[in-house]
Amino acid sequence: MKELKSSEVRQMFLDFFASKEHEIVPSKNLIPQDDPTLLWVNSGVATLKKYFDGSVVPKNPRITNAQKAIRTNDIENVGKTARHHTLFEMMGNFSIGDYFKESAIPWAWELLTSPEWYGLDKNLLYVTVYPRDKEAKKIWEEQTDLPDGHIYEVEDNFWDIGEGPSGPDSEIFFDRGVDFQDLPDGDPEMYPGGENERYLEIWNIVFSQFNHLPGLTDNSQYPELPHKNIDTGMGLERVVSVFQNGRTNFDTDLFLPIIRKTESISGRYHYDGSDSEVNTSFKVIADHIRAITFAIGDGALPTNEGRGYVIRRLLRRAVLHGQKLGIEGEFLTQLVPVVAEIMSSYYPELAENTSKIQKTIAAEEKRFNATLAGGLSLLNTIIDDAKKSESNIISGQDAFKLSDTYGFPLELTQEQAEDAGLTVDTVGFDKALQAQRDRARSARSNDKSMGVQNAVLTDLKVESNYVGWSETQVENAKIVAIIGQNEQQIDDLLTSADSNQVVGLVFNKTPFYAEMGGQVPDFGEVLNKKGQIIGEVTNTQKAPNGQHVHTVKLQQSIQIDEVVDLKVDMARHIAVSRNHTATHMLDQTLRNIIGGDVHQAGSLVEPNYLRFDFTHEGPVSNEILDQIELMLNQEIAKNLPVSWIETDIDTAKSMGAVAVFGEKYGDVVRVVSIGEFNKEFDGGTHVNNTSELGLFKIVSESGIGAGIRRIEAVTGLEAITQYKSEEKTLQSIATNLKVQQLKDVPTKVIELQSDLKATQKLVESLEAQLANAAATDLLSKVKTVNGYTYIAAQLKVSGMDGLRKVVDTWREKYPSNLIVLAANIEGKVNLIVAASPEANESGIKAGNLIKVIAPKIGGGGGGKADMAQAGGKNPAGINDAFTEVSVFLEQMPTKK
Repeated sequence: MKELKSSEVRQMFLDFFASKEHEIVPSKNLIPQDDPTLLWVNSGVATLKKYFDGSVVPKNPRITNAQKAIRTNDIENVGKTARHHTLFEMMGNFSIGDYFKESAIPWAWELLTSPEWYGLDKNLLYVTVYPRDKEAKKIWEEQTDLPDGHIYEVEDNFWDIGEGPSGPDSEIFFDRGVDFQDLPDGDPEMYPGGENERYLEIWNIVFSQFNHLPGLTDNSQYPELPHKNIDTGMGLERVVSVFQNGRTNFDTDLFLPIIRKTESISGRYHYDGSDSEVNTSFKVIADHIRAITFAIGDGALPTNEGRGYVIRRLLRRAVLHGQKLGIEGEFLTQLVPVVAEIMSSYYPELAENTSKIQKTIAAEEKRFNATLAGGLSLLNTIIDDAKKSESNIISGQDAFKLSDTYGFPLELTQEQAEDAGLTVDTVGFDKALQAQRDRARSARSNDKSMGVQNAVLTDLKVESNYVGWSETQVENAKIVAIIGQNEQQIDDLLTSADSNQVVGLVFNKTPFYAEMGGQVPDFGEVLNKKGQIIGEVTNTQKAPNGQHVHTVKLQQSIQIDEVVDLKVDMARHIAVSRNHTATHMLDQTLRNIIGGDVHQAGSLVEPNYLRFDFTHEGPVSNEILDQIELMLNQEIAKNLPVSWIETDIDTAKSMGAVAVFGEKYGDVVRVVSIGEFNKEFDGGTHVNNTSELGLFKIVSESGIGAGIRRIEAVTGLEAITQYKSEEKTLQSIATNLKVQQLKDVPTKVIELQSDLKATQKLVESLEAQLANAAATDLLSKVKTVNGYTYIAAQLKVSGMDGLRKVVDTWREKYPSNLIVLAANIEGKVNLIVAASPEANESGIKAGNLIKVIAPKIGGGGGGKADMAQAGGKNPAGINDAFTEVSVFLEQMPTKK
């Protein structure tokens, strides 16, 4: 068997399918584009879903790729098993309505066994098929020389993720031999498809031939797809382990250089491939640094939510495992160049971005090392409190807080607890963890992960040309397709339509822009040759094959091949074009002022405003926003010409044109230039020169997700209207402040703030005096129950701070075992309980008492043994709460 490098395995796969007329699609960004159902790109097919559900028809129906992906649903298994990874590469070949089983199976066999390609021993290969898929089994038997007895029928061989394309699959296994057989021959799982290490699955071929429609639960009832597809997946890491005879995926050239570098940093421990805890740490670090490096390289940043939280969690796990190897201080940055070197043949961008990635990792690693000390301090406090309260268990909530906030894995907390003679409530931890997962799931979009094919739009082949870049009115356009908009019509291309219907119309040429790249569509009118309005265009969208489909509310009847005139709503079109040009200018200005780490992360261009999302950690200061506004308006005032050309992609890049987020470009691209200020790949509409924008104003800047900021802005008359609105607001403030000129408003506000602070200090001083007076008066109101003394009173204070001050005065002499205070503040109750050291020694805990009495005020609370507080919404229950104190003390052992 050949011994191939990982780079050779990947390239050979792609070259093979390129020889079968497949288009090689580069690996896409790990951050999903226009797919709210995914946190990360998690499979080879994830970036191709639009082709499989028929929403877009590819130029070449044969596609192959090696796609990087991230999965973290079983992160705790990384390093403990042979093949669990957070980041992995999935190689695949795909047919979108082109070839099917009759080609996919023989090609797979050719790639695997031909000496020209992988050259694997056919006697070591086995396959599984779905029992009802007789066709696939027959092809394996008759069109390959797979040895007899090497086909297994497995009921689970059916790929189905819910509504949308589904179908049977065929898995291919490699027999690694008895050296990889940990259990005796009698093991019931020792067969291809069983849970064992000997028969390793290296490829899965999915025959996507059925449509899982809503309401169907039995796959035997699924109708066949109008266009059958092929979707395959070969994990690079595991197939490389075959060619390099690695005991695990980690024993290959994809991971070993990282492990060897980690060994040199540690200087104490060495990797030998066994299942020891030390080797697990080496594997975890190697796996996690790959995922961290790629994720940050693709624009994700460590944060406390979403994909940013994933990066932070992986980084912290790697740091903790580094400590287990005796590594002190920051070390992960030293591993980034190693990852870049391993992946250089297919991912050269890692080397280009190494310094940026290292900078981000260094800051996060340093931050965590500081956080780690705080986490240990909190853990020690939790352990001390547990011992003081005579508890032998750390609550699941506390353990989860350590994990969620400080990055402490549960096992680390358990180790520390065990050393202190305590245990951890793992059931409570699991509940808290599940609650977090439920919150994350509820925040995830409920959109379908893959839609259902619509054969009408997929099969639409009529020619339709967009001319809207230079024309906004078109005469003598022909209606070449009429598409129904309701359930009765949707499956038919209509030859005519009556008035009052809403239909989809396709013209042989159109000036109407179809919604794309964040720009909303054009609206307008369809007119007959007499100049009468036939219908109103209320939407324009692209069909899978690229035609512009116009949603038209008809006022007259129409028929196929009818010749009409088309007229774009110019007021809307100009407003949208103006904001689109402003979006390009904002993108450039952000890069100029904030820096190269800023990348577009989405946009929306409407007639009355624009929205621009970009990668950036933390809010943009008001000073920076002012600089952005100033620079952009200065460029607008220069009356820069806006022009465009069509050219090949390499020439466009040499011009310095910037690729727009989420767009897919063909061989010929359109480059829009705004003077020498900005050049971008773009297919939208724009103004003729920047002076048409008039004015640019930022309306808001906010965070919308992990490491993603959003700017909303307006131009032209909308910007002037915004300024006038703010001026009116400022004028109203000036009037209320009795200030004559607007420029004096800030000074007056500062004066009022100073006066307010002085007043607040006076109030605090008076409250302190009242608290002392109240505390003195309370000393004479001590009650005794069952040998215990307590004070209970309702006070007139402004908040919980007032109650605390009385408690502080009480603590100076401890005139009673307990003090219970309440305040009714505008219908809401503040309640505080304090216990003396003597009361604590007798077993009375403030936290326990407040849990008993707080329900009387319609609330709840908690605290420590010496003090606790609560809030409620039932002031009428204050006296009942005080009465409950007496009941609580009567149930305590009599004080001697």
